[in-house]
Amino acid sequence: MAAMYRGRFAPSPTGPLHAGSLVAALASWLDARAHGGVWLVRMEDVDTPRCVPGADGTILRQLETCGLVSDEPVLWQSQRGAHYQQALDRLVAAGRAYPCACSRKDIEAALQAQGVVRERHHSAVYPGTCRPERGGLRGKPARAWRFAVQPLRSEVRWTDHQLGPQAQDVATEVGDFVLKRADGLWAYQLAVVVDDAAQGITHVVRGEDLADNTARQILLQQALGLPTPAYRHTPLVLGDHGEKLSKQNGAQALDLSDPPTALMQAAQVLGLPTPGRDTVTNLLAAWTKAWPA
Repeated sequence: MAAMYRGRFAPSPTGPLHAGSLVAALASWLDARAHGGVWLVRMEDVDTPRCVPGADGTILRQLETCGLVSDEPVLWQSQRGAHYQQALDRLVAAGRAYPCACSRKDIEAALQAQGVVRERHHSAVYPGTCRPERGGLRGKPARAWRFAVQPLRSEVRWTDHQLGPQAQDVATEVGDFVLKRADGLWAYQLAVVVDDAAQGITHVVRGEDLADNTARQILLQQALGLPTPAYRHTPLVLGDHGEKLSKQNGAQALDLSDPPTALMQAAQVLGLPTPGRDTVTNLLAAWTKAWPA
């Protein structure tokens, strides 16, 4: 018997939801409902310096106004550090994680010494300076913990339910990525993998800007012996200059003075039919029937 569908919407409480956030929330809710499944809300507040006090409550009220209410109690990542530490300890014991002493400046210098030119706006591929087989920390204090990507098994292939066949060679495109940051905070990649497994998430529906994270998360799932969910990455809402709409580039808070209109705008991005004006409940019911389950 197939496992019951369990999906989630996982916003970061760095401010209120904007139009792009609502698209992702609506898509994940509809996917869960179309499959007769459970929909959860998780606050990804692990990056505490960026979180805005009270934003989590604002987000939950915004979702409720749009008829999107978590089927189970909301989970906050900031309360789950012990679970992330257990996962890191398992990776260390298996030889799949190691301490790193490199600063960003160190990484850039190492890449320049190798003649590697980093593309603008692209993150630097970690050159493996602190790998145990290369001498480790060499007496320097540890700043962060990294996942040891295995080069011969680093190409990840998966089928995205929206984007189709995908592939990424994590060793060459990302390198050994951070699990715990130099400031002591847990990295997104580890936290999301641990929490998806803990909550029994079977399907992840999120914005297309997060698709690049999928290969790293699959490698972590494999290393920890955790199941891999199905993935669907939804279209993004773009700003006036073609950039992704986000809190970082000044996206305005979602205007919910007229919830049906806000939902219909989100539905248009998802390619859903937009019937005449109706109640939130009726709109959600119509879109659930129209969603490709």
